[in-house]
Amino acid sequence: MNSNHRSGQVALITGGARGIGLETARGLGRLGIGVVLTGRDPNRGATAANSLRAEGIDAEYFGGDLTDPKHRQACVSYFERHHHGKLDILVNNAAVWLDSESASHTTPNRTSSLSAEVLRATFEANFFAPVLLTQLLLPLILKAPAGRIVNVSAELGSLSLHADPSSIVYGLKPFAYASSKTALNAFTVHLAHELRDTPVKVNSVHPGWVRTAMGGSKAPLDVVEGSRTSVHFATLPWNGPTGGYFRADEAIPW
Repeated sequence: MNSNHRSGQVALITGGARGIGLETARGLGRLGIGVVLTGRDPNRGATAANSLRAEGIDAEYFGGDLTDPKHRQACVSYFERHHHGKLDILVNNAAVWLDSESASHTTPNRTSSLSAEVLRATFEANFFAPVLLTQLLLPLILKAPAGRIVNVSAELGSLSLHADPSSIVYGLKPFAYASSKTALNAFTVHLAHELRDTPVKVNSVHPGWVRTAMGGSKAPLDVVEGSRTSVHFATLPWNGPTGGYFRADEAIPW
């Protein structure tokens, strides 16, 4: 990656080879921030990075399954080798939806019968991978003058909304996905508190219901709209919030 890009910043976007992640990378890249995309499919990842470079964006692809400890450690080594051991922005975007075919398909409440395999696989991707990757990368982020960590959550992670019969999510109970995002929100609160006396800001964001492989065809938003909140919180000013849960600038109840 060219170390002379305009902002001097570099961002890692997990799950950045498609969907909201790719559009987040595009949005950050258009601000002059160098972007590194991760993804499991090397062909898709290389194609995504090439497409961004064709637009004049400083982009790279780092392949691997971040639920694998070896790939998480390799990701840290990559930044140590290629970026002088510094990372400015981490967008924990990668996630899976295993409760049904997609969020556009009917997902009955199967809390009492959902398999351990689905729960474990969902938490590995949506909770453990971002938590453990963030822990490994944090020493690098702390070297940045204004580190930013964005945990891409979902409105479905809100316990308050799930318990409110008048809320839009009350009738939606994809137990594995929703509870994994609730756990990710807890990580946001705890890490932001630990880092409250540093320049690093940590927030959870809800991109909205977006037309992706996960969101499905019924989702009302496109990926450009879905990426805006992540881009905004990845580039917060020094006096921006930390430890919050947002869609755009609107706080979501925990």
